[in-house]
Amino acid sequence: MKHITHFLFISSLALTSLSPVSAQKPATQSAPEKQSLAGPDQQFGKLFEDVQLKAIFPDSKTFADCTPKLAPARILAAYEKARVRRDFDLKAFVAENFALPVTPASGYTSKASQSARQHLIDLWPVLTRPADTRSKGTGQMGSLIPLTKPYIVPGGRFGEIYYWDSYFTMLGLQASNRMPQIRNMVDNFAYLINTFGFIPNGNRTYFLGRSQPPFFSLMVNLLSEKQEREVLLQYLPSLQKEYNFWMDGKATLTPQKPAYRRVVQLASGVYLNRYYDDKDTPRPESYKEDVRLARNTNDPKTLYRHIRAGAESGWDFSSRWFRDGKNLRTIHTTDFIPVDLNCLLVNLERTLADGYRLKGDQAQATLYQQLAQQRSDAILRYCWNAKRQFFFDYDFVAQQPAAVYSLAAAFPLFMNIATPEQAKAVGQILKKDFLKPGGLTTTLVRTGEQWDSPNGWAPLQWMAIQGLRNYKQTELANQIKLNWVTENLRVYKASGKMVEKYDVISTASAKGGEYPNQDGFGWTNGVLLRLLNEE
Repeated sequence: MKHITHFLFISSLALTSLSPVSAQKPATQSAPEKQSLAGPDQQFGKLFEDVQLKAIFPDSKTFADCTPKLAPARILAAYEKARVRRDFDLKAFVAENFALPVTPASGYTSKASQSARQHLIDLWPVLTRPADTRSKGTGQMGSLIPLTKPYIVPGGRFGEIYYWDSYFTMLGLQASNRMPQIRNMVDNFAYLINTFGFIPNGNRTYFLGRSQPPFFSLMVNLLSEKQEREVLLQYLPSLQKEYNFWMDGKATLTPQKPAYRRVVQLASGVYLNRYYDDKDTPRPESYKEDVRLARNTNDPKTLYRHIRAGAESGWDFSSRWFRDGKNLRTIHTTDFIPVDLNCLLVNLERTLADGYRLKGDQAQATLYQQLAQQRSDAILRYCWNAKRQFFFDYDFVAQQPAAVYSLAAAFPLFMNIATPEQAKAVGQILKKDFLKPGGLTTTLVRTGEQWDSPNGWAPLQWMAIQGLRNYKQTELANQIKLNWVTENLRVYKASGKMVEKYDVISTASAKGGEYPNQDGFGWTNGVLLRLLNEE
């Protein structure tokens, strides 16, 4: 691997012409501040590769999160000199030159007699991290991107914020009347947008090739529920910049070149979006797993791109993205128009319309309202399958709907995009096929991946419950809520913990994926607390 001492991520993001129905272009914002932040794989090259492939640490994320004790150039020079010795000990070299990631000691222990609600409230300080400052001396923070205000991490192996996790964590903060903490987190995300032009997957340099499901507009809307709607005006420039990121390259698309980065032109002349990653290398935090997967493949770069795009989706990984519906090796994420992503972008367009209306810019407000309607119509055209009576991702390369039934179908209900008839049909399938003793299963197939059966995840329960409520399917929504809450409380009573995901079928410990089930856990806590507060 060639050593790269630095890289410049994004120099500018220009807003392209957005709508075939209007010559008016949305107002552009100034280019994001340039920031040069290399990931650990780029900083340490051969050393990073050797540490990961020789499995010095069981979890690839550990070394990606280590902090160098000296400037990278000095460590590399020492490595090149030392590694040729017969008695060279790589593990000892790493221990000498890097500080391992440390979870701050909280002094917190779960109390057997404590209610789940009080446990969740007591966890907020445990999961809160202070605003970051670079350490004196080397000036290094490893791969951590400093944030200007305190933030909440998910828990377990995750010592940084994660984009879409944070929205569901905020639901619990809202239920706990912790609005200043929500404001801090929204401000941190706005800071990331203004610095990089988008919100990275998390505040790590190795996430700078990708984002995650775009929940920022929902976060701003959540904040505005407790404050004046005019709060939109404060975040309007950041909302605009995020939209620019997702739509970058739209004006360059043609029938011969229908996709660029995250935007796709379909045959009918409409534009929808896909998940993508700007890099085509192994993920530093899962380096050995990605390299192992790419062995004996003809095109590892394409595989890495699909893997990274799957990570941007948040569903890492799921049969949603597999060509054969079974094996990760067949992943082809960037070929799909995901139904959930495009529903989230409808909300972003609607929020921009509201923001420009509040600003008094009626032309921009009208334009974004048109764009939201165009996207909604396109979702119904390309993602609704009348024969199967369900919403699916759309494979724009194969020009056909995906085969995998998944809980992403709840997003058109959550965003009020589905027709009443479609919502009723989706509800019937959720009840018949997805509803299990512990809640809703993520898909209907078992692949060993964590975003497939039998696992259930808090964010998807919330989206489904709220989506069904939007269409007056209250009985089913309440049953899902009861099953999910009961399972959360059962596990808490047995273990004293909230966990990242649950086996909703056998109600055993959830498994699957690249790492063990994690406890903590931000979005589980947030959704459960919000649901408990309804009672």
